[in-house]
Amino acid sequence: MENAAHLDASRDPLLIAEEWMKSGRDVALATVVETWGSAPRPAGSHLVIDAEGNFQGSVSGGCVEGAVIAEAADVIESGKPRMLEFGVADETAWRVGLSCGGRIRVYVERLG
Repeated sequence: MENAAHLDASRDPLLIAEEWMKSGRDVALATVVETWGSAPRPAGSHLVIDAEGNFQGSVSGGCVEGAVIAEAADVIESGKPRMLEFGVADETAWRVGLSCGGRIRVYVERLG
């Protein structure tokens, strides 16, 4: 019997990151490392981004994804990882869609 929790390999961000790297793309990985309150995605969720702005996976949904993708471009270019935090106490939270009382911390690193 097949495990129902098994991710479809065509949508698994970690497998996609590996494929993209093998094909020569520069890749960053964003990982939800902490959540507080109401957060759309749990800790451990991944978003993989390449240097052209292509992405797969999710760290939050809504506009947070756009902010993380923009930061990932800088991480890919500089090679320096970043810890990002989005939450309602921050004015940025309203702009990126976290008006429901939650906060998330996302670690963005270049792979390879």
